[in-house]
Amino acid sequence: MKLKTLLLIFILYTPFGGAFSNSGDNPFSVSTFNEEKSLAEKGNADAQFRLGWMYRFGYDALKDYKEAAKWYREAAEQGHTKAKRFLGLLYDNTDSGLTNYKEAVKWFREAAEEGDAASQRFLGMSYANGEGVPRDLSKTKYWIKRAYENPDASSSTKGLAKSNWKEFELWKY
Repeated sequence: MKLKTLLLIFILYTPFGGAFSNSGDNPFSVSTFNEEKSLAEKGNADAQFRLGWMYRFGYDALKDYKEAAKWYREAAEQGHTKAKRFLGLLYDNTDSGLTNYKEAVKWFREAAEEGDAASQRFLGMSYANGEGVPRDLSKTKYWIKRAYENPDASSSTKGLAKSNWKEFELWKY
């Protein structure tokens, strides 16, 4: 019984399992910090994103939000959509020590306009909560609906968008 429990915990709460699959958080299968850093320093946007992720989640590196932001920004400035979302999330996270809702909205908007469903929902929630932008439920409705109807949206994003739709009664706007 203990072995089954440990296996379940491993599957659900490691980078190889389900806890990371909801938002596509584990961006690579097997690579090392040094491999990623070498590629990132050469300007490879995918490696910059992965290195940011490693710092953000303490995967094969010490957790360091400032370093994560640095590498996410490097990738984002090269047009890496997922890096834009994750940079927005760092600025939206009060635990990161980098909280800046206007910066979060900037990066969510860029990724949202590029079709990233999760960023569309995050931008909608920024409008719903008045974080980084004035509270505006008609804009919340617009972005939450886009996230929900996005054909590339994960089931998690769709479920959260549907929940947000109900929570804020967005059909009224």
